[in-house]
Amino acid sequence: MRHAVTLDALRVLEAIHNKGSFAAAAETLFKVPSALTYTVSKLENDLGVALFDRKGQRAILTPAGKLVLDEGIEILRAASDLEERVQQLESGWESKLVIAKDTIISEAPLIELISQFCSLDKHVEITVIEEALGGGWDALQSNRADIALGVTGELPKGQYDVALLGELEFVFAVSADHPLADFIGLIEGQHIRQYPYIVVADSSRTLPGRTSGLFDNKQLIRVSSMYSKARAQAAGIGVGFLPIHIAKPFLDDGSLVAKATSLPRPPISIYFAKEKSTSGKAAQWFWQRLNQHDWLNPQ
Repeated sequence: MRHAVTLDALRVLEAIHNKGSFAAAAETLFKVPSALTYTVSKLENDLGVALFDRKGQRAILTPAGKLVLDEGIEILRAASDLEERVQQLESGWESKLVIAKDTIISEAPLIELISQFCSLDKHVEITVIEEALGGGWDALQSNRADIALGVTGELPKGQYDVALLGELEFVFAVSADHPLADFIGLIEGQHIRQYPYIVVADSSRTLPGRTSGLFDNKQLIRVSSMYSKARAQAAGIGVGFLPIHIAKPFLDDGSLVAKATSLPRPPISIYFAKEKSTSGKAAQWFWQRLNQHDWLNPQ
């Protein structure tokens, strides 16, 4: 399908409008004035409207001409952006990068990294998605993400590059107003089972869902993130284990109380991972800098 409005015609309209005359615009575009006159006349004939008011010495856009130019400027910008993105892709910079961040780690170091990346002035669309438990691995396997931060569990072999991000330590915590807050001695499983237990729901879509730290409690409450879990426990809704770095602000302000249990949860290693075939320059840039941050104790 042939379109009357072309990129060349839009550039001619923009130049005439900016310079005020066909002759001045022609000089800017390195063309003869007759070439611009032909382009504008053809566009006017194809559209069936006048684009310039030629009564005065200065070329003035008609309302129709102004509409074409206003919308056309966005088209010119999009075309220029497309050309730049194609050239960037050819040089090895991918156009999009998706990072899956588990809710057990802070977003502050990632925001800092993204800020540093933006200073490179590369046209790479960055998307951050939140995952939980097996969701990070699931995001990689289903190609929903290029890099996963905070993955845990058994590490797949061969398919992924994996690097240690840190050791996650846990604390059993209850609200300062919770009945267990004043409990003397070690809290046993039988005590924990009397109250609602807060857990984070696995965000996996294709892999089998995982559970973490579950007891046979009278009531189970699932939330979408580790920070939601901490807030729910601080509100006295239920009990459970929390990563120490997430519980710390609540412990410091007294809204949560750490309690010793006979069933402590051991530390676990957390990692960041990507498929070995992921080789775009943006992915490599992030990958090389991920281990330079303290993800569990952000400042």
